[in-house]
Amino acid sequence: MPRTAVTRHLPIAVMALVLPLAGVTAGGGEARAELAPAFAEQTDAPRARPTSVRVETFAAGLENPWGIAALPDGSFLVTEQPGRLRMVSAEGAVSSPLAGVPAVAARGQGGLLDVAVPPDFATTREVWLSYAKPVAGGSVTAVARAVLSADGAALARLEDVFLQSPAVESDGHFGSRIVFDGDWVFVTLGERQGYAALAQDPGATFGKIVRLRRDGSLPGDNPLGGAVWSTGHRNPQGAALDLEGRLWAVEHGPRGGDELNLIAPGANYGWPVVSYGVNYSGSPVGEGIARAEGFTEPVYYWDPVIAPGGMLFYRGDAFDWRGDVLIASLNPGGLVRLVIDGDRVQGQERLLRDVGRVRDVEEMADGTLLVLIDAGDGEILRVRPR
Repeated sequence: MPRTAVTRHLPIAVMALVLPLAGVTAGGGEARAELAPAFAEQTDAPRARPTSVRVETFAAGLENPWGIAALPDGSFLVTEQPGRLRMVSAEGAVSSPLAGVPAVAARGQGGLLDVAVPPDFATTREVWLSYAKPVAGGSVTAVARAVLSADGAALARLEDVFLQSPAVESDGHFGSRIVFDGDWVFVTLGERQGYAALAQDPGATFGKIVRLRRDGSLPGDNPLGGAVWSTGHRNPQGAALDLEGRLWAVEHGPRGGDELNLIAPGANYGWPVVSYGVNYSGSPVGEGIARAEGFTEPVYYWDPVIAPGGMLFYRGDAFDWRGDVLIASLNPGGLVRLVIDGDRVQGQERLLRDVGRVRDVEEMADGTLLVLIDAGDGEILRVRPR
């Protein structure tokens, strides 16, 4: 039987908080002086006007939910990292696991990852999934396409349309978000933790963003050949189109140096040659430089990190946020809002500081938000204006 949503109001502490300590910025700390930003407000942007929100449980009983996709009827598809796909109704009822989901390598950061549906889902019922696929030699990030059954209980005609290469024995840094853009599909791919050099290797699809056709074939005009659209990424786990149709991505840095990037075709974002962070051991990344000729600067970076998950550009009117970017934060947790003007960040707000690891964020038809709480007893929270 489906599990029904349990409504509960969280304490007032989940409202947006303004940091009280003098000299501490909205970014949560100070960037290291030896790696100074390239331009003003590239990090630690001024605090944006705070927003008072109300939070309630929308759906419960999920195990490490990872991705969410809205359907035209008001329901949602939600992935669980161990390898399950569920339907969540517009009222928050959680279905039994759907049949027809691919087998996944549910180890470390691997498992069933993102889910996305194209704009013509109402007629095609097409569903796309990204996942860690077990293969000879280890695992790869895979992208599969399927058709959702009329009763919403199963996937049919599942086929892989893209496999990362090469396969490696690593359980980290798979990416991976799926973004539809007309006839194109973008997929973010991590550099698989321990294989950073392959982010600069044109022969590997590690640390890359790739662009596919909707039928899974490769466009002949990708600027870096094959499927590759941009390169030099570490572990991009969020991506979205802004209101102008431009592609943005957010990626995990090492210790410090999480990045928000405006993605340009053929651009190289520098990993692991340049970074605003340091290795977990404290040693420098590469030669310890933040920028160099030939590498594209991040629009924004965080030090300390936010450990970003999914992201979206707000389009609704429930909040006074139109055009702002909302980014899930795994550590320290919550939701990060950035006020964007053109290609520069003008302000930052931290929301939902007390709810735990937020893996993804989705906008509902009425402009309120759903956020996925990544935990063994995970849930979906609904965020409304207070």
